[in-house]
Amino acid sequence: MSETTRAAVLVESGRPGPYAESAPIEVATLRLDPPGPGELLVRVGAAGLCHSDLSVINGSRPRPLPMALGHEAAGEVVAAGEGAEFRPGDHVVLAFVPACGSCERCVAGRPALCGPGARANGAGTLLGGGMRFTAGDGSRPYHHLGVSAFSEYTVVSSRSAVRVDPDLPYEIAALFGCAVLTGAGAALYSADVKPGDSVAVFGLGGVGLAALLAARAAGAASVVAVDVVASKRELALRLGATHAVAGGGEAVAEVKDLTGGGAEKVIDTTGVVAVLEQAYAATRPGGTTVTVGLPAPGLPVTLPALSLVAEERTLRGSYLGSSVPRRDVPRFIGMYRAGSLPVDGLLSHRLALEEINAGFDRLHGGEAVRQVVTFG
Repeated sequence: MSETTRAAVLVESGRPGPYAESAPIEVATLRLDPPGPGELLVRVGAAGLCHSDLSVINGSRPRPLPMALGHEAAGEVVAAGEGAEFRPGDHVVLAFVPACGSCERCVAGRPALCGPGARANGAGTLLGGGMRFTAGDGSRPYHHLGVSAFSEYTVVSSRSAVRVDPDLPYEIAALFGCAVLTGAGAALYSADVKPGDSVAVFGLGGVGLAALLAARAAGAASVVAVDVVASKRELALRLGATHAVAGGGEAVAEVKDLTGGGAEKVIDTTGVVAVLEQAYAATRPGGTTVTVGLPAPGLPVTLPALSLVAEERTLRGSYLGSSVPRRDVPRFIGMYRAGSLPVDGLLSHRLALEEINAGFDRLHGGEAVRQVVTFG
C-alpha cells in the first residue's frame, strides 16, 4: 500500500539567492511506493541541512532533477521489505552511502567507497536501482544519496540504515549520519590524530566542528580553528579549540606561528580549492593534510610537488570520514553519551519543512552550523 508524504523537492538548480525568494525547492505531496526487498519505509524524525545539499541546489554538484533532497537523518522504521533485517519500531540513523556489503571495497572494510552505492547515488536511485516517489503529475522525483530525508516518510535501502537506541532524540541522532561520521571520522581515521598532536581545522561548519571535537577527544595538544565567520570561531573556542584564526591570506602564517612551524594534522572541510592549498601549506614537514569538502568537479589543485617527497608529506582524501557506519555510528554515539563528543553543541537551528529555502540561505551565508528540519 502506497503512502503519501510531504517532501522538499529541488525543481531547478542554479537559481540565484536568496532562495527564500527564488524558491528552488518546493514542498510537494508525493506518493511513496512501499519498500521492496531489502528496503525500509522510514518515518523521518529529523533531517539536517548540509553543504552537500547546498552544492546540488547551487549546481556545483550536478544531479538529475527533480530530486527529493536531504541525506542526513534519523527516524523510525514503519515497514520492512523482505530480507531487510529491521523491524517496525526500530529507530535508525541514515547514512548517505548505501554500502552493498559484497563489492571489493566493502569486503576490504571501506564501505564509503562502495561501487554499487556510488553508481546508485549518481543515478538518483536506491541501491537496487528503483525509485519510490511519484509526483501528482506522474513524474518520478529522484532520490538524493539514497536517503531523501526532507520528507515526512522515505524509502531507503536497509544498507543505508544503522539501528540506534530509541531514547536518543532524533535531532541529535540525525547529526551522526553525516556531520559526525564525516568530521569525527576524518580526525580519528583519515588524519589518525594521536595524543599530543597539533591539529588545525579549516572550515567550522558541522563537519569541521565535529572534527574539532574528535581531535580533542583523541588527546590533541592543540587545535587551531580557522574560519572567516567570527561567530563560528567563538563557538569553536567554546567547544575546545585552543586557538581561533580568521581565514584569509594570513591564516597559514598564523597557524604556523601557533604550532611551531605548521600543524602535524590539518583537516580541510570547505570544498574550496584555495583553502585546501592553504591547509596543505599550514601542515608541517612529515605531517598529514586531510581534505573532506567536495569542490566542483574538474577543479585542479596546485601544490609544491617536491614537498611530498622531500618533506615526507601526506595528502589524503576522506569520504564519509573513512568511517564504517554500522561500526562507527554506535561508537560515536557512545562517545557522545560519555561526554567526550558533545555534538549537541553543533545544533544551531530547528526548522519546519516550509522554511527550508530560508534555511539554505542561512547555510550559504555562514549564519548556521547545523540546522535540522523536524517532523511531528
